[in-house]
Amino acid sequence: QVQLVESGGGLVQAGGSLRLSCAASGLALGYFGMGWFRQAPGAEREFVAASSAGGVDTYHADSVKGRFTISRDNAKNTVYLQMNSLKPADEAAYYCAATNTRGTPTTTYAYVFWGQGTQVTVSS
Repeated sequence: QVQLVESGGGLVQAGGSLRLSCAASGLALGYFGMGWFRQAPGAEREFVAASSAGGVDTYHADSVKGRFTISRDNAKNTVYLQMNSLKPADEAAYYCAATNTRGTPTTTYAYVFWGQGTQVTVSS
């Protein structure tokens, strides 16, 4: 049974940093592309960042480029999202997801496994 479990969310002041983790079980992370998405109340789930299966290629949404960084440790079966210079607009539930689509897909329907999410709250 595949499980993705996010952690690391919480309350942070604007300008602060958080590192989210996504621990995978039931799958070998090295064979899957991984993505981070976020969803604010009343909004659609939106793409944040993705890492290809081998970790060579990464892609970040324009809204987070230069502030967020996706990385992965396949030996630990864990993917990370380092978030710096957080803004109130970044406040959302953050989800990690796994895809067997090549590259760094940015659409939700490309991802087959999803975590339950972790909340990030940014105070101004």
